[in-house]
Amino acid sequence: MNFERVIIIRDKTRLEQLIERFNSKAQAKFYIERSEGNFGYYEIEHDTFYQSLNKIQKTISKRLKYKVIDRSFLPTYIFTEQDLVLAIGQDGLVANTAKYVNGLPIIGVNPDSERYDGVLLKHTPDDLSTVIKNVLKGEYATKQVTMAKAVLNDGQTLLAFNDFYIGADSHVSSRYDIEFKGKKERQSSSGVIVSTGAGSTGWLSSIFNMKNNIIGHSTVSERENRAQMDWGDNKLVFVVREPFLSKVTQTNIGFGIITKKQTLKIESNMPTKGVIFSDGIESDFLNFNSGSHVEIGIADEKANLII
Repeated sequence: MNFERVIIIRDKTRLEQLIERFNSKAQAKFYIERSEGNFGYYEIEHDTFYQSLNKIQKTISKRLKYKVIDRSFLPTYIFTEQDLVLAIGQDGLVANTAKYVNGLPIIGVNPDSERYDGVLLKHTPDDLSTVIKNVLKGEYATKQVTMAKAVLNDGQTLLAFNDFYIGADSHVSSRYDIEFKGKKERQSSSGVIVSTGAGSTGWLSSIFNMKNNIIGHSTVSERENRAQMDWGDNKLVFVVREPFLSKVTQTNIGFGIITKKQTLKIESNMPTKGVIFSDGIESDFLNFNSGSHVEIGIADEKANLII
């Protein structure tokens, strides 16, 4: 690829979010300290982020043009094949970015290694110069990550890097008809989770942990063998959370493997407040109320993380 500029994706720091909430830094500080919180922690985190961002901008400017955009603009920003995407923040920012860049290579940069685990953030501001140099020479490798795709009967679509949640947007029961491998039944549950390989160590693993605790076999080896998948595997796992057996609802379809040839279909029976959340981001969702049908399968798009 012939990259002409770098698109830097960032999110607001927690201090910036507090200032937005309380209208000023002074008011935010007063609220946090009155609640016996450590406001200095937010300030240090904020300063560290901007030190990293400034270093990144200086490094990039020596070789390419760049543009910084906020995470909130991802759904509407138009990326081109000449864009090299760089996400600076926490792991969730990389996951969210991957859904909107149409397979463009992504450099994940950890701005604060002391605070963030950085599973998806393979680089630091200090090694970015070498990374950019290698990318421009075409001497780089990417790790492909399989994503999930939800398609509604009205044509709306949504991608997931880690997982989908299909169900009610609150703690009331989720009601729907589920169809898998030619079998169909009506269910009432706490919703359905569909996980990719990248997400298998997150929400999906917690469901297996709960199951293992119930049956008394909460061993590390069993959890890993059942819950984890390689990021590039062309398969997804779905699990029904807490299905309820009644005169009109069944519990026979509770777990399955989604492949290129085998999708999962769900029809909503929720008059209101039915949703499909992507990657746990409440602003990244589709309404899923009565009359809506969704088909969950493997996305043709792959996320490409520069390693």
